Amino acid sequence: MKTLLITLMLALLAPLAQAQAGSDGSADMYPLESAERQERFRTLLNELRCPKCQNQNIADSDAPIAEDMRNEVYRMVQEGADEQTVVDAMIERFGEFVHYKPAFDARTALLWLLPLIVVVVGVIVVIVIVRRSGRGDDGTPELTEDQRRQADEMLRRQSQ
Repeated sequence: MKTLLITLMLALLAPLAQAQAGSDGSADMYPLESAERQERFRTLLNELRCPKCQNQNIADSDAPIAEDMRNEVYRMVQEGADEQTVVDAMIERFGEFVHYKPAFDARTALLWLLPLIVVVVGVIVVIVIVRRSGRGDDGTPELTEDQRRQADEMLRRQSQ
């Protein structure tokens, strides 16, 4: 009975302890002097991708490189750097992969434009198919009056 009571108390108190600690713990581990800087830091942690973990941001990654990136972001935000400066520094150091939102330039133009191109081509194909089917043209040429008379004559001879 005691074990059940203790288990029940722990199960009820665990969510309260987690809520008290904060959702990501960054406020305790990385204290900043203003709420604006804390929010900028949290936003950057969620915008930057861990180079080792493929599709995990540096806020959630336990990889050593993600910890290094968090520390560098913290240092830069503490010094007053804006978001774009921090992102540019991380891209310069780790490559374009670390940013979830790649910039529009000559290298990424196809990445950004390909969905639009596919949609436009699809709409054009649908329009062409609908127009062709709406004509009722089955592809056979019309007979002239002279050809029609010859065909009728042939049919009459065959039926006799």
